[in-house]
Amino acid sequence: MLKKIAVLTSGGDAPGMNAAIRAVTRMGIHLDCEVYGVRDGYDGLMKNKIAPLGLRDVGGVIHVGGTMLGSARSKEFMTIEGRQHALENLRSHGVEGLVVIGGNGSQTGASELNEMGFPTIGVASTIDNDLIGSDITIGVDTALNIALEAIDRLKVTASSHRRAFLVEVMGRNCGYLALMAGIAGGAEAILVPEIPQEPAILVDRLHESYKRGKTNGIVVVAEGAKPNIETLIKFCQEHDTGFEMRATTLGHIQRGGAPGAFDRNLATRLGANAAERLIHGERGCVVGLIKSTLATTPYAEVVGRTKGIDPDLFRLAEVMAL
Repeated sequence: MLKKIAVLTSGGDAPGMNAAIRAVTRMGIHLDCEVYGVRDGYDGLMKNKIAPLGLRDVGGVIHVGGTMLGSARSKEFMTIEGRQHALENLRSHGVEGLVVIGGNGSQTGASELNEMGFPTIGVASTIDNDLIGSDITIGVDTALNIALEAIDRLKVTASSHRRAFLVEVMGRNCGYLALMAGIAGGAEAILVPEIPQEPAILVDRLHESYKRGKTNGIVVVAEGAKPNIETLIKFCQEHDTGFEMRATTLGHIQRGGAPGAFDRNLATRLGANAAERLIHGERGCVVGLIKSTLATTPYAEVVGRTKGIDPDLFRLAEVMAL
């Protein structure tokens, strides 16, 4: 059994990361293991920002969004020399294993350390929900509900003025947030990176909605969709949709705010399980939730790959928009 482990958060912050840090720390201490926190992600690992975490250090954080440890990328860490330096810093504190909370890039870094002989385990955390190894990742549910609340509010004001809104949500390479928010928000159309669409089809769909007597229109656009929201709003304003057109970008508001109950519980389960597995000798994998069960997926199946959207859900969205 390991006697000293560390935890860091990396990449974009996600609601629930603090709950995961708390769970790693408390499970580690419960198993008679010393736990260290690495501040500012891989950059902090390079700069030796490593300090002990106690029970009270992680008190009062389960309901707080963001990450108490901070997050930052590091170009130096991307080199073999940089990673060797990172390992020297960890070993200088006697740390024997590392839990990495984050998405694709974060788990790539964890995998590289693991291949260098240092035990690591990942915790699936990204609002994009594009990480292989978990049906849903930490932060997704909260970000989705923030996007949905914005859509619901926009529908109210849109109905007052017979407007249609293009609403951009996060999702540079994966359209999960856009798809699920669009279905739940009753959108007339959803644009995702995985399925390019012609602007003329969007105009026709909005115009048909207007002719059926709808008083508002909602189009959810993932930030990585092609065409993007700037191209779409210009095209829609130049063609007749029936509606007065507006565009709203939600941006990083989806990352902020307190995590909901689902993300707090998911993060607690994943963080505690990752710490327990690492301390008992498991390594080289990501802990996630698969078919409602805690499971691990080897880094080899995670790194360099992304999870796409369910095409059946996209077809369902189109039927519901009729």
